[in-house]
Amino acid sequence: MSDQKKYVLVTGGSRGIGRAICIQLAKDTDYSILINYHTNEDAANETLNSIKELGGSGEIIKFDVSDFNDVKQQLDDWNNTHENTIIEVLVNNAGITKDGLFLWMQPNDWNSVIQTNLNSFYNVTNHVLKDMLLNKYGRIINIVSVSGLKGTVGQTNYAASKGAIIAATKSLAQEIAKKNVTVNAVAPGFIKTDMTIDLDEKELKRLIPANRFGHPEEVAQLVSFLASKNSSYITGEIININGGIYS
Repeated sequence: MSDQKKYVLVTGGSRGIGRAICIQLAKDTDYSILINYHTNEDAANETLNSIKELGGSGEIIKFDVSDFNDVKQQLDDWNNTHENTIIEVLVNNAGITKDGLFLWMQPNDWNSVIQTNLNSFYNVTNHVLKDMLLNKYGRIINIVSVSGLKGTVGQTNYAASKGAIIAATKSLAQEIAKKNVTVNAVAPGFIKTDMTIDLDEKELKRLIPANRFGHPEEVAQLVSFLASKNSSYITGEIININGGIYS
C-alpha cells in the first residue's frame, strides 16, 4: 500500500484555525491536503493557493458536514475518481456558534450547533475510518474547545456539542488503538479568528494567564504533531491550548 497517494482531510479548512492547519500540514508533511468547505469556495481556493505556493499539493471538496447523505455522496464520488488514494489523517475542525442564554435559546440555535459540531463527527469519521482500519494506520484529530471542558456562559449548546466530542474521542480511541489509529482532541481557548472577532480582547485577556489571545498557527503546530508518526503513543487525550486559562 506504500504507493498509495496519501491525503489529510480537514473539515472547515477554508478559514481560521482550519486554514492554518491546512497550511501547517502542507509545510510539515508530504500529504496532499483535502480542504473541505460548505459555502465559501473563494476562501477554500485561497487556502489551496497558499498550499501550492509552499510547494504542497491539495484540492477542495464541498460538502455540509452536518448532512450525512451529502458527506457520503461527496466522499464516495471523490473516492471513485481518486484510485489508489487513502485519507490517512482526518481533522474534524468545522464548527459554528449560535450563542445566547439557554432560557431564550430557540430550537434551531440548539439543533444547528449540535448537527454541525457533533453529528459531523459521526458523519465524516464513520466514512473514513474503515480505510484507516484496513490500512492499520490513521490519525483522527478533533478540534474541541475550552467551553467543552469548563463551560461558558451563553454557550450551553456549543459546550454540549464539544463536551460530547471529548467523550467520543476517549471512547473511539479505546476501540481502535490496536489498529494503530489514534484519536485525540485539541481544545483551544481564545484564538484570534473570525469566530472571536467580536469579543472584547482587551477585557478578556486579563482572564488569561498568558495575557493574550492565541494564534491559529499555534493550534496548527499542535495538530501537525498529532498528525505525525511521532505521536503514535498518544491517544484518547484532550490537549488544552489556551494560555493557562483552564489549568
